[in-house]
Amino acid sequence: QVQLVESGGGLVQPGGSLRLSCVASGSIATIHTMRWYRQAPGNQRELVAIITSSRTTNYADSVKGRFTISRDNAKKTVDLQMNSLKPEETAAYYCNADMVPLGDVRDKNYWGQGTQVTVSS
Repeated sequence: QVQLVESGGGLVQPGGSLRLSCVASGSIATIHTMRWYRQAPGNQRELVAIITSSRTTNYADSVKGRFTISRDNAKKTVDLQMNSLKPEETAAYYCNADMVPLGDVRDKNYWGQGTQVTVSS
């Protein structure tokens, strides 16, 4: 069974840093684009960062210059380094990826279960 599992969330003070990690597991043939989303209570889920299989990246305007997305294709991981965190960035952060399961020929989209990030003093 193909799945994504996030880790690294927690409580951090304003201005602090956290690094989120997401690992893909199961019978996977190919991992294409990987993404991080976040969702605060009462808000819609928003795209934070995206990285393609060729490592092209893009970021939400609100996090540019502070967040960095990276991936390790051999380890099937995608990380999100978050610096200078703000209280309004308190949210559940979700990993998302387009992956081709072994034996299949088309991308399917997968979500992790989310990891909570709380920015508070």
